[in-house]
Amino acid sequence: MQEFQEDGREGRVRIPSGCALTGVISKSGKRMSGECVIRSISVMHDRSNGLGGGFAAYGIYPEYRDLYAFHIFYESPAAKKECEEFLEEHFDIVNLSKIPTRKVKEITNEPLIWRYFLTPLPTKLADSQLDEREFVVKCVFRINANEKIKGAYVFSCGKNMGVFKAVGFPEDVGRFYKLEEYEGYCFTAHGRYPTNTPGWWGGAHPFALLDYSVVHNGEISSYDANRRAIEMYGYKCSLQTDTEVITYIIDYLHRRKRLTLEEIATVVAAPFWQTIERMEPREREEHEYLRTIFSSQLITGPFSILVGFNGGLMALNDRLKLRSMVVGERGDMVYIASEEAAIRVIEPNLDNLWAPKGGEPVIIPANGGNV
Repeated sequence: MQEFQEDGREGRVRIPSGCALTGVISKSGKRMSGECVIRSISVMHDRSNGLGGGFAAYGIYPEYRDLYAFHIFYESPAAKKECEEFLEEHFDIVNLSKIPTRKVKEITNEPLIWRYFLTPLPTKLADSQLDEREFVVKCVFRINANEKIKGAYVFSCGKNMGVFKAVGFPEDVGRFYKLEEYEGYCFTAHGRYPTNTPGWWGGAHPFALLDYSVVHNGEISSYDANRRAIEMYGYKCSLQTDTEVITYIIDYLHRRKRLTLEEIATVVAAPFWQTIERMEPREREEHEYLRTIFSSQLITGPFSILVGFNGGLMALNDRLKLRSMVVGERGDMVYIASEEAAIRVIEPNLDNLWAPKGGEPVIIPANGGNV
């Protein structure tokens, strides 16, 4: 820093400490405006570079709570027509519309952005011999793989939740999508600073599959190993960013393998073997089992992540805590962010504030949610 001060570079040279992330959740399920999370993420403006921002919001579609809400980017009207034909073939579309946006000069080159509330057709679901959620996942991958439909990307497909993302700074993205007009019990936000992947609308965070959403600060050095392993189970990593694979790992471990969130944290941020060896016999046996059986889902490299799902929120650092994360509480509310300032701007009077340890999950159920 002394050198920067002497040659005038201080304030002009950025030493990146990662992207920005924020999460806000009401444990009782009380709904709030998305304005608060925009204010929080905007405090960390310098952690982004304008190449990606986004939000996940839970509880925002109560009138359609039993339907899947597909948010889709289209590159052209032709892509929209093809995709809608596919959707009509596999789903009963109850409602569809453009996602409301406003003109924001900082947000450019926007695609067509549409929203569909739908449910699988009973005949198609029966013919598939899949459960309902796996059927939805398979359909989403068929669209996103660009094998049959060119220029369409489903970026959100959960129930009573939605993802809103774009190329831009997150506070501009929030204004673009009129997020202050939505009310939900949980919001996450992300400001992206990509270092080795492109900035494009589909590559912005959050990444979502069904009701799971992930925002991530860091870099996954184990990406190739994780990607090869997860693609063996039918997932397709096609979005040009390492964070995508975290979402699929969460879905695989929680929905398909039925691990608890505590067990998932033990898998993706597993303690070192020497740490496991010092545990009590029963705890050591459990950790050895998870570390061995799910070794391909171990994530290495610096990371802090927020995992949203219907019924709660999980925050997790890598086992060495190489990325910052703080948690604050005030009554019914829990706040999580990369920096304390991002919490204080929306709740200056906290009952409790702490920084989770590396590999220690913080799991907040909402309204009795099943975690």
